[in-house]
Amino acid sequence: MSAPVVIAEVVRSGFVEGHHYGSVVALAADGSVDWSVGDVTSPILPRSCNKPLQAVGMVDLGLDLPQDLLALACASHSGEPMHVAGARRILEGAGLGASALQTPPDVPLDDLERDVWLRDGHGREPIAMNCSGKHAAMLATCVLNGWDLSTYRDPAHPLQVALADTFVALTGEPVVATAVDGCGAPLFSASLVGLARGFAAVATATEGSRRRVAEAIRAHPVMVSGTRRDERALLTAIPGAIGKAGAESCYAVALPDGRAFALKTDDGGQRARAVVMAAALRRSGVDVEPEVDTEAVRATGVHRLLGGGEPVGEVRAVL
Repeated sequence: MSAPVVIAEVVRSGFVEGHHYGSVVALAADGSVDWSVGDVTSPILPRSCNKPLQAVGMVDLGLDLPQDLLALACASHSGEPMHVAGARRILEGAGLGASALQTPPDVPLDDLERDVWLRDGHGREPIAMNCSGKHAAMLATCVLNGWDLSTYRDPAHPLQVALADTFVALTGEPVVATAVDGCGAPLFSASLVGLARGFAAVATATEGSRRRVAEAIRAHPVMVSGTRRDERALLTAIPGAIGKAGAESCYAVALPDGRAFALKTDDGGQRARAVVMAAALRRSGVDVEPEVDTEAVRATGVHRLLGGGEPVGEVRAVL
C-alpha cells in the first residue's frame, strides 16, 4: 500500500492531539473515480460491508424472505428485540432453531440493549450476536439447496463458493484473500474501488436479486443497523441510498444514480468512520441535494470530545 494519508484529526481544546490515517474513494455515476484520498486500489478486508453483496448471492440461490428479514440478512444489528426475533423467524421458516447458528455467543451490540438483555437474565448467546441475521439467512439458503448445515461457514462449502462468485461479479475484482470474519464466516477481500462498485451495482439495479436487496435496505434501514445507529440516520436522510458499515472502520454507501463512496481507516477506529463518510458526502455535494435532509446527514459526522463532561473538541475529517 502507498504511504498512509491523514483523513481525520483529533482536536481537543483547539490542539490536534492525534490523527486517523486511511483511504476514501468516491465513484461518479458512470463508475469512474470522481476523487480519492489514499490507497483505494489495494485489497482490504471490508468486514461487514460485504453483507449486502452476500445477500444478493443468497437471493440468487433461492432465498425468499420478506423485506424486513432480507434487510436483517444484510445487518450487523444492535440486538434489539426486533432483530433477535427476526433472526428466529428466518430460522423457523427453514425449520431450524437457534442451536443451528454458528455465530459466537455474544450480547447485543447496542449498550442499552445489552443492559436490558443482561437484566432479563440472558447471557452470551449466538442469537444475540450482531451477525445472527446473516447466519440465519445462510442456513436457510442451505436448507433450500439441500446443503450440509454443519459446515456452512467453510470456504469450500457450496454456499460460500457461490457467494464468492457473486462477490466477484459485483465488485469486478478477483478475491485475492479469503479470511475468517469475526462471526466465523468467510470474509472476501476487495479494494475500496471494488467495494464501491459493488454497492453501486446493487443501488442501481432495476430488477432481480440486486434490486430486492436494495429495496429491503431502503425500506428497513433500522433492521440493517439499529434504532440509535448512525447508519440508520444516514440512510433515512438520503432518499434511495443504501449503505453498510463494518468493523475496522469500513463503510460503503451508494446512491440510486450510481454514485458510491467507500472508506477505511487504517487503525480501525470507529469514531472516525461516520465523520469521514459525512465529509465525503459533503465534498461531493450530496448533503445539499434536493430531498436530502442536510442537517441529518451532517449530524452523522459529528463526534464530540469531552473534557470534564463538557464538549471541548471533535474528531474532524480532513478530505
